Amino acid sequence: MLMKSVAGTIKKSTWSLALADFKELTKVRLAVSVVFSSIAGYFLGAYEVNLLSVFLLAFGGYCMVGASNAYNQIIERDLDVLMHRTRNRPIPAGRMSAKTALAIAIVLTVLGIVALYLLNPKTALFGTLSIFLYTSAYTPLKTKTPLAVFVGAIPGAIPFMLGWVAATNDFGIEPGTLFMIQFFWQFPHFWALGWMLDEDYKRGGFKMLPTGKKDSGTALQIILYTIWMIVISIMPVFGFTGRLHLSIPAAILIFLLGIIMLGFAFKLYEKKDNPTARKLMLASVSYITLIQLVFVFDKWLVTLL
Repeated sequence: MLMKSVAGTIKKSTWSLALADFKELTKVRLAVSVVFSSIAGYFLGAYEVNLLSVFLLAFGGYCMVGASNAYNQIIERDLDVLMHRTRNRPIPAGRMSAKTALAIAIVLTVLGIVALYLLNPKTALFGTLSIFLYTSAYTPLKTKTPLAVFVGAIPGAIPFMLGWVAATNDFGIEPGTLFMIQFFWQFPHFWALGWMLDEDYKRGGFKMLPTGKKDSGTALQIILYTIWMIVISIMPVFGFTGRLHLSIPAAILIFLLGIIMLGFAFKLYEKKDNPTARKLMLASVSYITLIQLVFVFDKWLVTLL
């Protein structure tokens, strides 16, 4: 009985470790946030909510993001060893082979494409494009030029618009606007993150900041892109973004949220330190989540009224 108990405990522990490594390989928190953006876009585009469609979008979205992250970690495994924040990932730590990770990435890619194709071909196309750009353009460029962030912002901006396309099988001004909101948001978000982790990124040879330094130039660009983000975010209130609308109260709320984030950007320009960069990064995460909720609640509240 004791031997069985020990064997059961070991087996349970092995499965727990395997699950933890899978979550680390697919970056579960990032994947969940991407799925959240996609579902928000779906609710904005849908005339009525279909739970099966929501499930396919969530499942397919997680698979595609998880696959992108797995490919990324396979490609960068030798660089991950050099950085404090990545050296304990499954591949550089030796808990998972690159071949196993590749098999997982391929399975996730196939499952993701199939799930998104069942929604409609356009959704599968954009999902596939996001994986291709992330792994074939953004990942190799990170060690060559700060312009990698601009390239990476393209697949990073797809999820919000992907939900609209999944709901409508159409790409127009509405999903284009959602794309632009998340596109401009990524610059202050990732540059704040890059500021915090600059020393570690340099160990791996990554060029993440636009000027290559934690200086006034980088902070100024963060401010400028934050302003563009605010402008794009409130555009739907003016009525020229098709079915994507914002009421005046919702637009004012989104504008105020943007001003708060802009305040953190100015603080970074003033102080130029890691704690302030961290506050800006956290503010950016709160901003994108809250404005997506405001967009969705505003649409359905207006519909109900």
